[in-house]
Amino acid sequence: MANILIIEDEDKIARILQLELEHEGYQVQVGQDGRIGLELAVNNDWDLIILDVMLPELNGIEVLRRFRQNNTATPVMMVTARDTIPEKVSGFEHGANDYVTKPFAIEELLARIRNLLRLVQQQGVTSHLIEVDDLSIDTRTRSVIRSGRNVELTPKEFDLLAYLAERSNQVISREEIISDVWGYDFVGDTNVIDVYIRYLRQKIDKGFPTKLIHTSRGIGYLIKGSTP
Repeated sequence: MANILIIEDEDKIARILQLELEHEGYQVQVGQDGRIGLELAVNNDWDLIILDVMLPELNGIEVLRRFRQNNTATPVMMVTARDTIPEKVSGFEHGANDYVTKPFAIEELLARIRNLLRLVQQQGVTSHLIEVDDLSIDTRTRSVIRSGRNVELTPKEFDLLAYLAERSNQVISREEIISDVWGYDFVGDTNVIDVYIRYLRQKIDKGFPTKLIHTSRGIGYLIKGSTP
């Protein structure tokens, strides 16, 4: 069964989460503040980390930023009492995989945990290389190469690129992208997707004669290779 780290300073919430997860059969450990949580995160192997945003010593975003410097694979679910788009965007920018807002139903949390763990398992049994024409994406090392040139991407830029490339030649709606890549339900404002597509075009397509990232007006986006 999966090993889960909870980084949460509120004793009552941490205890409830630990009991519920252990009841589901997970192995659970708790870090009570940002520094302890970061030490536990980097010095042990975890299948999932549940990370509160508002923590003493180091806040959750800083914990995530430092953790992602050495580990880009372990899924991280952020927990926050402030349901704001800027905070979520900041978390996703630094490599969060999902967000849950307090107060939350334990049933929803458990469903999200199962979903993240299932996605990781699926990635483990499929090829870690995605290739579209001269673009090569390694999901294991989270590296990107186009025409022999390394391309540096932020964690969320990489997630979006890999998501589209895995579905090359398919038009993906903004609603699907928001739900699958950003990890929260569509709430009407998908401008963040357009912003990230612009970032990717600057890094992936600029300077190359063949453009891979295309817009399907009024619907969404796709990565289109020369061969179907």
